[in-house]
Amino acid sequence: MKAYWFDNTEGDQREDHDSGRSVDLEYLSKLGVLYRHCPCIDGVDIIASERSYKNRDEIIVSPEKMGSAYEEKVKVFFNEHLHEDEEIRYILDGEGFFDVRSIEDKWVRMRLEKGDLIILPAGIYHRFTTDSKNYIKAMRLFKDEPKWTPLNRAAELDSLPARQEYASRA
Repeated sequence: MKAYWFDNTEGDQREDHDSGRSVDLEYLSKLGVLYRHCPCIDGVDIIASERSYKNRDEIIVSPEKMGSAYEEKVKVFFNEHLHEDEEIRYILDGEGFFDVRSIEDKWVRMRLEKGDLIILPAGIYHRFTTDSKNYIKAMRLFKDEPKWTPLNRAAELDSLPARQEYASRA
């Protein structure tokens, strides 16, 4: 995993957009973002057990797997949003980017690759995109039944309990 400040230049979201200013794990932790490198599934199983994750599935984001829906789906993932639950992803293959909002409301970009596991806290604004190779395979973990409900950024979300709790910790 490589984390850095997003450069905010125009261009394809799937490019690196690396400002050259790195972000360390301590700063990510202050945002509530947890990272682990798990070279094998045993590490994922331990974390899932510790955090009471009972369900999991796999998703492949690629033109080959999604066909004509790929470009639209990647745009949906890249819309700034939050979730009312933690988001945990374990990268099984390929590479992609998770961008999270900093305390100052700037973007921090994380490049994830095979073996990387990321946990985003409920209530954090974020977005996702594949890299320029247009392929990633990830395991999604859930505490209950699998669900992925993005709430696109809007002022009224500031009153959402998950957002309020996140903002009070960050």
